[in-house]
Amino acid sequence: MFNIIIFGPPGCGKGTQSEKIIKKYGLKHLSTGEILRDEICAKTPLGREAQNFMDKGLFVPDEVVIGMISTALEKNRDAKGFLLDGFPRTVSQAEALDKLLKLNAMDIDVVILLDVEEEESVRRILKRGETSGRSDDTSEEIIRERIKIYKNKTAPVADYYRAQNKVKTVKGTGEIDDIFAAISQTVDILQGAKQAS
Repeated sequence: MFNIIIFGPPGCGKGTQSEKIIKKYGLKHLSTGEILRDEICAKTPLGREAQNFMDKGLFVPDEVVIGMISTALEKNRDAKGFLLDGFPRTVSQAEALDKLLKLNAMDIDVVILLDVEEEESVRRILKRGETSGRSDDTSEEIIRERIKIYKNKTAPVADYYRAQNKVKTVKGTGEIDDIFAAISQTVDILQGAKQAS
């Protein structure tokens, strides 16, 4: 099993590259946003709990999200591996995820950090906002606030995984296929080394 976290600031291309990685490597996509929506739609106990927080305008607590990821791991025991997208967002989430994976005799193999300058992120999200239908994609002020939150709360997650020597930085600007080629090269080398050991 090979597990990847795709990471980077808003607008860095995580969604686009995630689709390509999943297709090429046959990984199960674990997007916390999608998992939340599925659990809420299915009206599971965790879904109802999450809905309760969201209705009050609050963040869904880590333990609820970790519970959902645990369920997803359980349901997909035969997967070749997982691609986590949008999680972990904080160091405490990363620590909780590591504990959960260890309980399941798993580990994160690599964190792919897509490196994009702030101005490029803003430009991309505003462009996406022309068609995404998301109101938070059309306000430069909101976008810059999202980037600020990323820098303060989420960027330290990369340092957490750097301490485990798991972060591989890939330049997130340029042609989509060139970025994917750089990601693939990293994954192929690490997968090969894992299979050989």
